[in-house]
Amino acid sequence: MKKPSSKIREEINRLQEQLRQAETREAERIGRIALKAGLGEIEIEEAALLSAFEDIAGQFRAGSGKSSGKKNAGQGRSAGVPGTTVASGADAGGAGEA
Repeated sequence: MKKPSSKIREEINRLQEQLRQAETREAERIGRIALKAGLGEIEIEEAALLSAFEDIAGQFRAGSGKSSGKKNAGQGRSAGVPGTTVASGADAGGAGEA
């Protein structure tokens, strides 16, 4: 038996709401972790931050970014994440956010 289009629309709306809720939970989790790492205190362009997050995601997808889950494990920073220097203010270049 086929579903009527109204039931399919209801199901789509329900799934879209579930997706929004899941994305909100994920964003809050990542945001809390970023704040703990001190990213809230760094002036950085959104594009540069996105690029850094994409690099990190790639490391974890490739399996090379595995961590013990312990803060500052090993060499004084998270395992698998190289240290970076972030320019701020006039040295940052571009039209970053304030």
